Amino acid sequence: QVQFVESGGGLVQPGGSLRLSCAASGSISSIYAMGWYRQAPGKQRELVAHITNGDTTNYADSVKGRFTISRDNAKSTVTLQMNSLRPEDTAVYYCNKFWPGGPYAYWGQGTQVTVSS
Repeated sequence: QVQFVESGGGLVQPGGSLRLSCAASGSISSIYAMGWYRQAPGKQRELVAHITNGDTTNYADSVKGRFTISRDNAKSTVTLQMNSLRPEDTAVYYCNKFWPGGPYAYWGQGTQVTVSS
């Protein structure tokens, strides 16, 4: 199965921006929808955004209007542009397949995003 490596996280002040990248070990062109997920300390992993092969996107209400997901099948990459970051966005962010069938069982190491003044 395809595996993913996330990067681009860091420490940012509230209101700041980060751009996360996900590199896949193989082609993602056959994966109908790719997603970005996050897991905050003490909380369950949640879906943040997903994007189909036709570039249809969907966002969690908590990030709508602030985050933008994109994919490049030719480069096998998925990107998450995060603007107007808030302390509650602090989490480890992961990318993985969304559809069909939900995420693969294997998760990458993720990338830590910390929003704090």
